[in-house]
Amino acid sequence: MGKSRLFRISLILGSLFMILLIIIYWDDVGATHFYLHSTMSGPQSSHRPSESHSVPKLKPDRDKEPTFLSDIDAFINQFLEATSEPSALPRADSSQRASQEASGESKRPEEERYVPPRTWKVHLTPITLERTQAQERRKQLLQQICHNSSLDFPGKNRTFDDIPNKELDHLIVDDRHGIIYCYVPKVACSNWKRIMIVLSESLLNKGVPYQDPLDISPEDVHNSSHHFTFNKFWKRYGKFSKHLMKIKLKKYTKFLFVRDPFVRLISAYRNKFEQANEDFYKDFSVVMLKRYTNHSDPPASVVEAFAAGIRPSFSNFIQYLLDPQTEKEMPFNEHWKQMHRLCHPCQINYDFVGKLETLDEDAEYLLRLLRVDNIVQFPPGYRNRTDSSWEEDWFGSIPPQWRRELYNLYEADFTMFGYSRPEKLLHE
Repeated sequence: MGKSRLFRISLILGSLFMILLIIIYWDDVGATHFYLHSTMSGPQSSHRPSESHSVPKLKPDRDKEPTFLSDIDAFINQFLEATSEPSALPRADSSQRASQEASGESKRPEEERYVPPRTWKVHLTPITLERTQAQERRKQLLQQICHNSSLDFPGKNRTFDDIPNKELDHLIVDDRHGIIYCYVPKVACSNWKRIMIVLSESLLNKGVPYQDPLDISPEDVHNSSHHFTFNKFWKRYGKFSKHLMKIKLKKYTKFLFVRDPFVRLISAYRNKFEQANEDFYKDFSVVMLKRYTNHSDPPASVVEAFAAGIRPSFSNFIQYLLDPQTEKEMPFNEHWKQMHRLCHPCQINYDFVGKLETLDEDAEYLLRLLRVDNIVQFPPGYRNRTDSSWEEDWFGSIPPQWRRELYNLYEADFTMFGYSRPEKLLHE
């Protein structure tokens, strides 16, 4: 009887001890489990709980020694802080922001808003064989010219390490989607820059999560602070930059768009010298007028010059490009610099080569390959685009010898990117 009574007492004391142990450790175990589950799972809808029902936060006990659970908690916090990238930022629409401002509701921190996941588009038709074959031909042609052709041009045989960092400023990087775009001015680059801004969400710091690329102003499009380029990469990482660049070049999808070189020159002239552009007038028009016309003392401003009907002709522009003194004074401006000098196709193995002549089809194909066509669509083409049929009219006033010299200057672009030699222009 005494043994039975002793057993019951031991059982009761053991039970009480276990209950006490659970109470002591419940706060750590239970709260930590709830915190981790809520943090990692995230909300299931855009509705946020009120402050009175907010997720409890652990209060660190400084008197306790670090435990296994506290180490996990610290790791999770560090992980979440390290991954608060722009991709996790909200896309609150304008009506929601307006209603919040009108009601005086305070703006919640970005990390407190839920962003629903994007879903991929379902394409019912495959990419045509014709498009894939066209891409393969363009890429194979680049490889052939760079490695197996007798055509020689400056920079052809140098390595990527030999390229000065300042010449890598046309390579725009989007780390969020693993994309590198080499922009070529006068080849739809404004709209492709818009696409890169939408993808990288680089304007979110302004509170403007653009969805339609055409909503982005020209000032923002050409503001270099909105684009992370390889040249900026070098400025940030110094001597390690080239190694990191090569890793990105190997892993990311790289693309560029090109255009008939002579038509690109016509477009550059129309845009920069037929319109009242103050910067281009001071930097280039004044030089052309002084060198190649009888205007030894041209007007000081573009407004005065245009009012007096004074501007460089297309012939003056071609003279300027052919003049050996031009590049002795400064490198070609990006709007007429050779495309291969901007994008270095012999040092960078591009995954996609688009052409302005097939812009709509190539843009659709590229965005689909990049798996971002659920995020953004390429803007429709403009009707005032300079057409290749204009070449004969524009070059009609250019002496045949100048045309041949100009072709020699841009021959690498013609050959590498598959544009036919303009025989009629060169032999008139």
